[in-house]
Amino acid sequence: MNAAKTREALGKIAEMFPDAHCELNHSNPFELTIAVLLSAQCTDETVNKVTATLFQKYRKPEDYISVPIEELEQDIRRIGLFRSKAKHIQQLCRILLERYDGEVPREHEKLVELPGVGRKTANVVVSNAFGVPAIAVDTHVERVAKRLGFAAWNDSVLEVEKKLMRKVPKEEWTLTHHRLIFFGRYHCKAQNPQCEVCPLLDDCREGKKRMKSSPVWKDKGEKN
Repeated sequence: MNAAKTREALGKIAEMFPDAHCELNHSNPFELTIAVLLSAQCTDETVNKVTATLFQKYRKPEDYISVPIEELEQDIRRIGLFRSKAKHIQQLCRILLERYDGEVPREHEKLVELPGVGRKTANVVVSNAFGVPAIAVDTHVERVAKRLGFAAWNDSVLEVEKKLMRKVPKEEWTLTHHRLIFFGRYHCKAQNPQCEVCPLLDDCREGKKRMKSSPVWKDKGEKN
């Protein structure tokens, strides 16, 4: 998709989700880091249910390492991969205390060195906690980018991120990231995308393919 078409498509998504935002509940960079770490292969809704009590019990890095790992595992057991995530959380908290006086670093290169923190998590933290423009590519962003042709089907997550960064003005990276997530989460879903009412159908290769094979769409076409 060329620059003009990309701009048009992103404009339509912006009209659909003008108030898109980070849906992980948090009150500071540390809580956001923990929440994003927990969100891997898990819905934001489930994470928010867990952190509602978790963040009352654990307010700073010292709190997480003051309990046995088994206790922390039980506190987050509703989260997928809870054992490995509990281990990462305690390791992360120790590093924050040892290297950064208990504070989450602002630098992307330091964040990705923390246990359980990959490039996507680091991008979410720097953009939402510290106001640094970034595009975090999660499953929703990747799916939408490839369906709409912002990126190629065989592009890696990093390649998708780089292509979006080239197509979108830097000052719009963070907001575009949120809007693409909302579009993918609530409209262009993995299993049941709302192609029949999508304003981007004409530009969506996946949508066109789905609609051609849809019995309902074929009936409409025959009647027309």
